[in-house]
Amino acid sequence: MTQTLYFSVLLITLCSLSECIQRRYHHINMMMNWTEAQKYCRENYADLATVNNINDMKQLIESNVLIGLYRSSVYKWKWSLGDPVKYTNWYNGDSNGSGQCVYMRNGSWYHQDCNMKIRFICYNDNLILIQMNLSWSEALRYCRENHVDLVSVDSEKIQFMVTDVINESSTDAVWMGLRHSCAVGLWFWVNGEMVCYQNWAPGNETAVDDCDREVKSGAVQSGDHCWISLPQSYKLNFICIRK
Repeated sequence: MTQTLYFSVLLITLCSLSECIQRRYHHINMMMNWTEAQKYCRENYADLATVNNINDMKQLIESNVLIGLYRSSVYKWKWSLGDPVKYTNWYNGDSNGSGQCVYMRNGSWYHQDCNMKIRFICYNDNLILIQMNLSWSEALRYCRENHVDLVSVDSEKIQFMVTDVINESSTDAVWMGLRHSCAVGLWFWVNGEMVCYQNWAPGNETAVDDCDREVKSGAVQSGDHCWISLPQSYKLNFICIRK
């Protein structure tokens, strides 16, 4: 789409206790009203941008762009995705203007008629770093019980997202949803995909000779972001796919 310019630029990590959510912002160079922008973001990303804290604001200084905040009642503001409003940055502290939607200019928030067309910001945040040290099987169970699954890094795009979210890891490597089958001598992803895209550290793809001792699983190193083969009993941080 020639009218669309994606700037996949701003990466932040929002941490709460043991879970860190990777949020990725996308500046969309198209003129839409708030409802149209919300629909576009939901179809192509997660939603219109949510701003939860000052760190978000530092990453999103931009002139005249819609964000996902709207007035749901006379004195109540709400984020498009339903997140609670934990942080605001109104121009002159005024949250009671006449506009029902919000745009951002040079870091400050302004009221706007929801029908006005303006550029906007979408976001994704579907990966979560879990800062708990668990075995591979424990990590798989945790992800499936609390989120969706351990992440399957089956494309360069997912690898790029993983390299951003692991910056806050407390272990030298982080579990991903990669497992070795000794029966057939193959690596496979927990989402059912075969391993086509690869980013192995030298020698690790074939480092599975001790199958009789313990099954090997795949982890991504927090330093060089290459994949390594480790016994599944090792205790590491891990990355889940968020609901």
